[in-house]
Amino acid sequence: MSFSVTPLDNFYIQQNESLKSCYLALRDIILSQHKQITPEWKYGCPFFYFKGKMFCYLWFHKKLKQPYIAIMKGKLIKDELLLAEGRKNIKIMLFDPNNDLPIKKINAILQKAIELY
Repeated sequence: MSFSVTPLDNFYIQQNESLKSCYLALRDIILSQHKQITPEWKYGCPFFYFKGKMFCYLWFHKKLKQPYIAIMKGKLIKDELLLAEGRKNIKIMLFDPNNDLPIKKINAILQKAIELY
């Protein structure tokens, strides 16, 4: 029996342990928000679509050395956790992979984002 590892799977596999745990937890939190959220591999990173439209993605902040969720319609959401950093439409939520994730806060922001669709 053989199986192939997709680029999406490989993204999670190749991370160091603390980042891998953080990204997998964030993936699960995002996917748990709504049954119509689907994971994809787009632009070389884990992307999540809601009802076929780009919703958010996971990536790593090179300067701050932290993983983040980028919310596609983030400019429409007001929250102190969301940073624009000069982006027009997208805002990001940074996380310290060595600390507990603020799950309630992440859920609240993602639900606000879902309401925009």
